[in-house]
Formats: sequence, structure tokens, C-alpha cells
Amino acid sequence: MNRRLAVENLQRAFGGVQAVRGVSFALDAGEVLALIGPNGAGKTTCFNLLNGQLRPDAGTVRLDGVDIVGLPPRRIWRMGVGRTFQITATFASMTVRENVQMVLLSVHRRLFGLWTPAASGFRDEAMALLERVGMGAQAERPCGVLAYGDLKRVELAMALAGDPKILLMDEPTAGMAPGERQELMALTSSLVRERGLAVLFTEHDMDVVFGHATRIIVLDRGQLIAEGTPDAVRADPKVQAVYLGGAA
Repeated sequence: MNRRLAVENLQRAFGGVQAVRGVSFALDAGEVLALIGPNGAGKTTCFNLLNGQLRPDAGTVRLDGVDIVGLPPRRIWRMGVGRTFQITATFASMTVRENVQMVLLSVHRRLFGLWTPAASGFRDEAMALLERVGMGAQAERPCGVLAYGDLKRVELAMALAGDPKILLMDEPTAGMAPGERQELMALTSSLVRERGLAVLFTEHDMDVVFGHATRIIVLDRGQLIAEGTPDAVRADPKVQAVYLGGAA
């Protein structure tokens, strides 16, 4: 077992609303862990606590045994926590390749200017990542003209450019057609095997969750109510009552 992330008693309130209440879980290398729950369950807040966008009121978040609570998001990113977002975050006027190159330049702390344009840096490395996610043929197209499913692949390549140990994926298949959803998650699973990644993702499509997660944790009103294999979670009466509509 190679434990990448250990979360203990995580708590965060907004005024009188307790968004995350005493949440604890672990994430190992090679694991694809789904975090699910109804709207307002605290999933995105939990994500924001893990990568430093929010600071918890209490609890610890340990990355490879090191407590990262209080560190800024950029520092946590450099320690190996990558993230994709529900709404894709790319530079629309730049090409697909240039978007990935910008991340690589940041990773390697390279500056560019009049004599060293960004387009010349880490070109081969960017192309290799784009080929891996199936976007090599569209490398020279501006991101602003891409279909949404293709943007999701570009964002995945950008996240991989940071060479993460852990990848947080917030609604990775939102806005995608059913076939695209399955393809993206199959790609993610293959990257987990190749790179020894640990993936934590949120998702509303239960076909995606039960088809690709190795383990599932379920939140309701900020609290962890179930954890286990897909089969165990599907059969859990509490999960059926609050999230799956009572159907096994």
C-alpha cells in the first residue's frame, strides 16, 4: 500500500452552515476514488480544502505524510496535487499545444521574453502529453474553437504536465456526451495504471461512477455516510435513501 492522501476530521463552516463535518478518508496510489452525494453535500468544498483554495476550520490533510493545511494552492500543486475543474480552465486564444507548454514552463520555472518565446519551450514534451490524451492532431488549433469534450482532454493534459501524484477531478465529464464520458474515464483509468496516480473525482453520472471507481465515498449534508466498493455502496440503505432514489 502506498498511501498518498490521508484526511482526518476535516471541517469547514460558512456562517451557520456546516459544509464539511468531520470527514475522514484515505487515498492510495493506483486508486480511483469517487466522491459522490446530492447537490449541496459538500463535495466541491471538500475539494477546495484539499488543494488549499479553502482552509479548514479543523482537521488535517496529509500528502505523503506531510500536513499541507495552510499551504497556498501553488505550493500544494508543486508538491504533486493536480486538479481539473467542472468548467474547463484553458486560454481560449492560445493553441492546444501552447496551453500545455504554459504549464510545463511554470513547472520548470522558466521565463520567456522577446528572445525566448513561450512557443519554443517544451514543445516535444507538450506534444507527447497531447498524443497520450488523444489531442495530438489538434495541437495547433486554438482552444476557443474546440468541442467541449476535446477541451476536457486538453485540461487533462495540462494537469498531467504538472507530473501529479494525486489528481483531483471535479465533475470531469460534465457537459460531455455519454460516449465521451466513458472514453475520458477509461483514459483516466489507464493513466492511473501507467503512472501510479491516485485519482479523486466527483461525478453525477452514476454509470461513470460505478463503471470506473475502485472505491466510493458518499457525503450528505457535509458528513460521510458510506464508504466502500461500488457494489457495497450501491447496496447501502442510507445511500439508496438520500442519493439513489431507493433503488438498489
